[in-house]
Amino acid sequence: MLTGLTLTEARAGLEARKFSARELAQAHLDAIGRLNKQLNAYITVLPEQDVLAAADAADARYTKGEARLMDGLPVGVKDLFCTKGVKTTAASKMLANFVPPYESSVTARLLDAGSVFLGKTNLDEFAMGSANITSAFGSVLNPWKRQGDDAALVPGGSSGGS
Repeated sequence: MLTGLTLTEARAGLEARKFSARELAQAHLDAIGRLNKQLNAYITVLPEQDVLAAADAADARYTKGEARLMDGLPVGVKDLFCTKGVKTTAASKMLANFVPPYESSVTARLLDAGSVFLGKTNLDEFAMGSANITSAFGSVLNPWKRQGDDAALVPGGSSGGS
């Protein structure tokens, strides 16, 4: 299952051509599509064509032997970091329509390394919290349960969507 790989395993699989960056990205987009309504982990999911275009570019670099450090690895970005041209809300209604004209240093480095952005993950509003329950876009559900116990677990904060 491609969505269960660590970054190291995914990178090794891409290098060995066991699967493509496109297949890896599509598997993650499919999982987000199936689970996000329930989990509320992503505030914004990038358009599929944009994600797959980035994955295709990574595949081309692998083919040419020019792969970068994180080429083709799918990444969800905390919705606190500005991403040029992509809504950045910090999980606040106050910034619900803010689309930054610039890239944060963090995301610029991830993009330069070849990461494939999937979308923006949920968090406590302005990253001020520890349980991911103060997001203006709703709480994140932790998908994990303790064996024999159906009690809901906190996903952690402020990065609960990740």
